Amino acid sequence: MAKINIKGAIVSNDIKWIYEWFEMDATSPKDVENEIEKANGEDLEVEINSGGGDVFAGSEIYTALKSYKGNVEVRIVGIAASAASVIAMAGDKVLISPTAEMMIHNVSSVVRGDYRDLEHEAKVLKDYNSTIANAYMLKSGMSKEKLLSMMNDETWLTPEKALEYKLVDEIMFKNEFKLVASFNPSQILPQEVINKIRNEFKNPINSQKKNESDIFMQKKAYAQLKLLKLKGEIHDE
Repeated sequence: MAKINIKGAIVSNDIKWIYEWFEMDATSPKDVENEIEKANGEDLEVEINSGGGDVFAGSEIYTALKSYKGNVEVRIVGIAASAASVIAMAGDKVLISPTAEMMIHNVSSVVRGDYRDLEHEAKVLKDYNSTIANAYMLKSGMSKEKLLSMMNDETWLTPEKALEYKLVDEIMFKNEFKLVASFNPSQILPQEVINKIRNEFKNPINSQKKNESDIFMQKKAYAQLKLLKLKGEIHDE
């Protein structure tokens, strides 16, 4: 399985070199396209930890991954916010770490001019919010009205909420959690027993020098335990 890392800011190809010069994490469409070309149809694992960035670069990356002929598995390991959350929607399967988050919000920009320029820019931003919402809608099946409302509110999503809204397919490590929850503790000594023994006897394992009294008490305790077992007063689990 080939792997693509989406880390740091999502930036356009022409300014990626600036981030590299400052030794800052960043991902451009060209980075992803190069890795897709190397993968050559092999299954892709896309690991995301990004707060977002350029919406057009994000759209280009989303489209490249969505168009890929192989299987794409997205793994959100830190944060997938803004443009990075759009990229995450390209996965055939999207997993999120139990310690990660998603965030969706409106597109923003900086514009100068008179009232006509500002009104025009407002319409452009609203239209682009609608196109961005399409990515969430295709993945989750939620209505566009609901998604636009969530974007207006700048919605932060825990793994559980992201799963509830079907923006992700699975929370990572859930099988491991189940194993721990179903673990049989009968072979583990209760803490109160450990404390009692610790108070009455020195630990023969950690002690470098065991005096005769320690050894005697250890043997005595073992003999008493064995006697109780023979009498049937205690049983092995």
